Amino acid sequence: MPMAVYSFLEEYDLSGKTVIPFVTSGGSGFSDTVSRIGELQPGADVQEGIAVSASGAMDAREEIRSWLDGLG
Repeated sequence: MPMAVYSFLEEYDLSGKTVIPFVTSGGSGFSDTVSRIGELQPGADVQEGIAVSASGAMDAREEIRSWLDGLG
């Protein structure tokens, strides 16, 4: 995660909130991001999000739309 995201998660309490991360990536996907968010925000409902490859981002509209629709 970028340091700005770490700073945000350390400064704000997201207890009782749902956190659904998303990322474009050159290859590493989420890596340990989801578990790390859970460690920094133990009171939040951290769910698995979506990782889109950077090379496929321009063509990911339908994949992202389907993912968003599935969130409710």
